[in-house]
Amino acid sequence: MPKLLGVLGGMGPLATADFMRKLTELTPASRDQDHIPALVYSNPQVPDRSTAIMGRGESPLPALLDGIARLQNAGAEAIAIPCNTAHYWYDEMAAASRVPILHIVGSVCDLLRERGIDSGAVGVMGTAGTLHTGIYQGYLQRSGYHCVLPSDTEMAELVMPGIVSVKAGDLASAKRKLGDAARRLGDRGARMIVLGCTEIPLALADASPEATARYVDSTAALAQACVAWAHGRRGTAET
Repeated sequence: MPKLLGVLGGMGPLATADFMRKLTELTPASRDQDHIPALVYSNPQVPDRSTAIMGRGESPLPALLDGIARLQNAGAEAIAIPCNTAHYWYDEMAAASRVPILHIVGSVCDLLRERGIDSGAVGVMGTAGTLHTGIYQGYLQRSGYHCVLPSDTEMAELVMPGIVSVKAGDLASAKRKLGDAARRLGDRGARMIVLGCTEIPLALADASPEATARYVDSTAALAQACVAWAHGRRGTAET
């Protein structure tokens, strides 16, 4: 009997749709029946994660725990959350869950190593909340990497406006802003650039082949971890 994956999404809705597309594309399959059965609970009403982390808004944790409970009660055997910032509450979510929650940052580290990058400078782009928490910095540094981050000015003028543009459906504007931010990280020595917000890959999906080769898509990394889980393979993404 195939394993049943639960997906807690809606943060944002387009990022969840992108995750499901990548999950389908990354699954080795020659027919419908080879794909991974999945339950998706998409709740765009989860309070803003970055605002909460910065101390300016309602905590999303009750809504996240509610979503986890709904997926478990519906039969999910593992849960993926295609939102980087939500992983600030990973420990609380994992403690409340009866099933494994795949870790998006662990998934990124697995993908970096798979691509032959096991040390050195790695750029990280993400929401202000994600970078403020240090979840990427801590995980990557413990794994042997040095993190290169956007400056405060780049966050205020490029990264956060670019993410907001994706949420508003303005992908052309988002591509200009986020592409510029990524280039600047490369200019400061980043060998690879982690797209540590699930909105960012949507804006950079049609970047040049040279740029794409340096991007590590956190959405794709999580989808790949789900495929490994479904086929009985464990990595650092599964705890």
